[in-house]
Amino acid sequence: MCYLQRHKYNVAIMQLSTGISPMAGGAYLAARTVAPRVEDHFARHFDAARQRGQEPVASLPDARTIEAIIDAAFWASLRREESYVPKISLALIAPSQATHPLVFEQPLPLGASALARVAPAVERAGIHLGVWRERDELKVWGTTSTIPTYCFVLEVAGPGLLVIKHHRGEESGKFVNVAVLEGDQIKIVDEHASSLPDCPPLLTSLLGFDSPASWVDSVNVLVQLAVSMRAHKRGGALLVVPAGTESWRESIVRPIPYAVSPPFSALVELLSATPDERRHLWHESLGRAVDAIAGLTAVDGATVLTDRYEVLAFGAKIVRRARSPQVEQVSVTEPIEGSVAAIVHPSSLGGTRHLSAAQFVQDQRDGVALVASQDGHFTVFAWSPCETRVHAHRVETLLL
Repeated sequence: MCYLQRHKYNVAIMQLSTGISPMAGGAYLAARTVAPRVEDHFARHFDAARQRGQEPVASLPDARTIEAIIDAAFWASLRREESYVPKISLALIAPSQATHPLVFEQPLPLGASALARVAPAVERAGIHLGVWRERDELKVWGTTSTIPTYCFVLEVAGPGLLVIKHHRGEESGKFVNVAVLEGDQIKIVDEHASSLPDCPPLLTSLLGFDSPASWVDSVNVLVQLAVSMRAHKRGGALLVVPAGTESWRESIVRPIPYAVSPPFSALVELLSATPDERRHLWHESLGRAVDAIAGLTAVDGATVLTDRYEVLAFGAKIVRRARSPQVEQVSVTEPIEGSVAAIVHPSSLGGTRHLSAAQFVQDQRDGVALVASQDGHFTVFAWSPCETRVHAHRVETLLL
């Protein structure tokens, strides 16, 4: 099926799933459904920030504004500008709240047509279209690369695929995802998922609802690695093992085709930088190092990384450790409201990569395995002492 045929098919399916057509000028029903819940989320976190003595600089979004932004972004996502899929990020922010904004002489209407036309200018990561109300009408006033903490952001990730998120104050940190909308499907991120027993620190940081003190660099490096692994779209596996140990080798076929000696320690050196050193292109250097390591995971086999972020090998083949049982069951959860835990065979989560990652964690219980699928799914495997089995955390909703 060619691109144009596939696009027409996707648009037709999207229209059927929502029960309305953009040509009819109808409203996107999911926008009305989710808007009050998103308003409640931001209101609670604004109150929590004030109780901590932090006065949010961003403006609190109301349900009417949220619904209007979602509706416009949804219909824009189904349009094409010179055959390209619109990729835009909308931020609810006044021009006066932005630093060095690019301000249009004439604001644009918040509509699908205008958003699709301007999309090519703002498709690069980190550039947001600023939206604000003028004379009781929402307008796109320009662009900005800086937004305040808790600023409402809506990202168009694909046709009919929208992600509601907010900034959490870190210069290069992953935004906090609040909800994901795809056609008539609404996924609200469960804020309390990180309080479950045996929740891996990576998942806690991805959820991002805890105290900012929990957003430490050591955890966020894994978050950035997960995002970068998913971005290369080739699929991959990353095994995180305790530094200074060798037991992980019992679960790897030897010789390892791409062993690294001495260990690649670029991330270790970057994370040991002083605050003064971090002011000078540090984030760019960190991003390049993260992408370099994530790129290794595209090679067939697994990349092995210590919990100090030293690369030990890539292209490693996982094997069941001698005298260890075959992994037969894993618990599966997704940090989405209403999601129910299930116990399944690991092969149901994906192919050989998922099965071998689950086997590795069962045999190496102090290790963690991150697995990216080519279709965008992302799973974190960790041992659960409470359940005495491998726990698979499906986190792709948090990585969008």
